Amino acid sequence: MNLLFILLQEEGGSDTWMSLLPLFLILIVFYFFFIRPQTKKNKDQKKFREALKKGDKVVTIGGLHGKVAEVKETTVIIEVGNQIKVTVEKSAIAMDTQQVGQTKQ
Repeated sequence: MNLLFILLQEEGGSDTWMSLLPLFLILIVFYFFFIRPQTKKNKDQKKFREALKKGDKVVTIGGLHGKVAEVKETTVIIEVGNQIKVTVEKSAIAMDTQQVGQTKQ
């Protein structure tokens, strides 16, 4: 029985790599079409949030449009109307309104 197992292992060595080739190709496609663009988008959003300054126009993930009144360590105070200010987490800032206009064009 052991001899048969050893013979089968030696004989199917190159076939094993050929059978795994489609799996490797699928992984490569997933990386380049799904994982890599998502990490780039996350990096750009993080860079945008770190570069926030007073006067920037922003949109929150909840859909509030406003202008940054003050930036703190983990929060941002946004002026959304006539002397109406809202405190939100930096992670809740989606993008600025200029980027929204660019994506619609």
